[in-house]
Amino acid sequence: MSSLQFDIAHLLAGSLVLASFMMLYQDRLYALLNVYALHAGVLALSVAWQAYVQQAPHLYLTALIALVFKAIIIPVALHRIIRRLGIHREIENVIGIGLTMLAGIGLVALSMVVMLRVTPGADALAREDLAFALSVVLLGLLIMVTRRNAVSQVVGFMSLENGLVLAATGAKGMPLVVEISVAFSVLIAFIVIGIFLFRIRERFDSVDVQALDRFRGERR
Repeated sequence: MSSLQFDIAHLLAGSLVLASFMMLYQDRLYALLNVYALHAGVLALSVAWQAYVQQAPHLYLTALIALVFKAIIIPVALHRIIRRLGIHREIENVIGIGLTMLAGIGLVALSMVVMLRVTPGADALAREDLAFALSVVLLGLLIMVTRRNAVSQVVGFMSLENGLVLAATGAKGMPLVVEISVAFSVLIAFIVIGIFLFRIRERFDSVDVQALDRFRGERR
């Protein structure tokens, strides 16, 4: 692999981590969805580049799935759900943005230290892709646990899954049947989550997870 190919792969994987931080910073739902679409678009570019570098044509299908489903269909569907439900457009955080960003930086540093130490025998590109992928997964988890709005937690889950796809493609790809299975699993999960969002909105007149906690406390 030439140094230019390595640098481009490194740039795309690093851009995915940067997009995760951009999602972590957002305090409005529409902006969060737009950044998630960017996140999925960067993932599609990264996977397509891996397909070119690894000479693995089946990864182009993975890139196409990421572009169509994750960068276009899911963000558009979430925009419509927000308008349909009349959800409050601002996102409430469990902790402040500053502390959340610091926690995110700590998780990225932890990912780098752990992955680079446990994969000394792997090639340089796979090691760095796995480190970036773990960073994206942990930042997705951080989005899920620091947001009180159910829609923003769904976006955190979707970005976490993007990190798993980056890890799988960086480690010399995965079988095509697995890629298609994962893509449809995510689509089905999204549909189920959408149904739950409608039901939660109808029952509690809000998608704030604190409403569920209060209801559970009243039942006790």
